Amino acid sequence: MFDYMAQKDVSSSFPGAEIHPSAMIAKGAELGQNVKIGPNAIIGANVQLADDVVVGAGAIVSGRTKVGARTKIYPMATVGSDPQDLKYADEQTECIIGTDNQIREYVNISTGTVSGGGKTTIGDHNLIMVYSHVAHDCHIGNYCVFANSVQVAGHVVIGDHVVFGGMSGAHQFCRFGDRVMVAAGAIVVQDVPPFCMVHGDRARINGLNIVGLRRSGMTRERISDIKAMFKWLYNENITMDEALERIKTEVPSSQEKDTFVSFLKESARGVCR
Repeated sequence: MFDYMAQKDVSSSFPGAEIHPSAMIAKGAELGQNVKIGPNAIIGANVQLADDVVVGAGAIVSGRTKVGARTKIYPMATVGSDPQDLKYADEQTECIIGTDNQIREYVNISTGTVSGGGKTTIGDHNLIMVYSHVAHDCHIGNYCVFANSVQVAGHVVIGDHVVFGGMSGAHQFCRFGDRVMVAAGAIVVQDVPPFCMVHGDRARINGLNIVGLRRSGMTRERISDIKAMFKWLYNENITMDEALERIKTEVPSSQEKDTFVSFLKESARGVCR
C-alpha cells in the first residue's frame, strides 16, 4: 500500500497544480506545472506527470508511469496498471506515454513485463477511445486513433497514423505498419503491412488506405509506387519471396519502399493476405 499525502502537504508540495481535495496523491509522485487532478483520482508513488497533464475524476495512474505534457486522461481510466499476465510478479516495469494524447473514459493501459522488455510505450497525439485496452509490452506510435472498445493484446507493435475501428482486436505479437486502417470488428492475427486496410474475423487485406495516403499529402507518384508494391504482394499470385524480389527491381527507391520491404522481411507471424 502507498503512503498518501495529507491535503495540506499536497497543496504545499505542488503549488503549480490544481488538485481536487478528494484526490489521493502518493508520496513520491512528481507533478509538473498546471497539472489538474479531478475528484477521487489516484496518483501512485512512482508516477510522473508532465506540465499541463489532466487526470479526470476517478482515474487511476499507477505503476512506474510517465505521462507527457498536455496528455488528458479522462474519468475512470486506469493507466499504468499491473499487466494481465500470470507470469507477472510485481517487477519494476514501466509505462511511458508521450505528449498531447487523449485517453478516454474506462481505457486500461498496462505496464510492461520483464520477459517482454519491461516497457509499454505510447507516442504522441494519439486518441484512445472509451473501453479500449492496451496490454503489456505494446509499442504504439504517433497520431493513431483507437475507436471505442479496441482490444490490443500484449507485445503488439503499431506504427504511426494507424486507425482501428470500433470493437476490433489485435492478437499478441502482431505488428501494424504506418497508415494502416483496421475495419470495425476486425480480428487481426497476422502482421498488417504499411498503407493497407484489413477487415473481417481473422482479418484479410481488402485494399490500400488510399484516403489516408491522400490526406497525408503524398504525391501521386509516391502513391503510385505504393500501389505497385501492393500489386506485386497481393494481386499477382506469387510467393512472398517472389513479391519482394519484384518490388526491389520494379519499384523506384523511396522511403515508402524501404518501409514496406523492411516490414515484410521482419515479419515473424506472417502477413495478412
